[in-house]
Amino acid sequence: MRRDPLYGLAGLAGLLALVEAVPRLGLVDERFLPPATRILGTLAAELGTARLWIALAETLRGWALGLALAFCAAVVAGVVIGTVPGLRALTGSTVEFLRPIPSVALVPLATLLFGASLGSTLLLVVYASFWQVLIQVLYGVAAVDPVAHETARAYGLSAWSRIRHLVWPTALPYVMTGLRLAAAVAFILAVTAELVIGSPGLGAEIQVAQSSGAVPTVYALIVVAGAVGIAVNAAVRLLERRVLAWHPAVRSEVAA
Repeated sequence: MRRDPLYGLAGLAGLLALVEAVPRLGLVDERFLPPATRILGTLAAELGTARLWIALAETLRGWALGLALAFCAAVVAGVVIGTVPGLRALTGSTVEFLRPIPSVALVPLATLLFGASLGSTLLLVVYASFWQVLIQVLYGVAAVDPVAHETARAYGLSAWSRIRHLVWPTALPYVMTGLRLAAAVAFILAVTAELVIGSPGLGAEIQVAQSSGAVPTVYALIVVAGAVGIAVNAAVRLLERRVLAWHPAVRSEVAA
């Protein structure tokens, strides 16, 4: 059953009405939460400046590069760990130790190594995104039917042929799930790195606006970050549907 987009628009309108009413009624000081009309007016003014678009381009560059590096590394590592006998058991404890470490804990290291630059953003983005994809790839490789695997061996298929024709098609839905999760995490970490470390981008602009007391600008930039996050998620979901057009789950979703 398709979701009516009018419901989403109604929800957005309700949120805007709430943000407009709360400060107008005096429930929250306008110095801390400006009315929605003022935020949208500031947003319109910011969209007309080159500074915003340059900052947004920096954020998207860090997001895209970090996500690409993490995705490629995680896919290769996941396939190797999942297909080489005994390697998953050997690396399991290491993965479980490193995976829960929050990326923000690496902020001092990133600052020490790269300072307020793109390198700091990439370090945090790659670290956070890598685990999202790796775990899904490991699940996908483990989902290969053992009977099919043994049949491929019996027919003399090489290791590369088994990966290409058996492991990869089975793992691909998991890989795309990992990519979708990693894309959202990568964008969050890109903005966080800019906000905390001060590397160029949208997060740094939010920090500058907050330091200068430009509260409406802070909210306007947050709205931009939210809109870009929605666009990123929509783009990855579209890619997922195209790549997995053959998959029964995607076909049923499209037909619904």
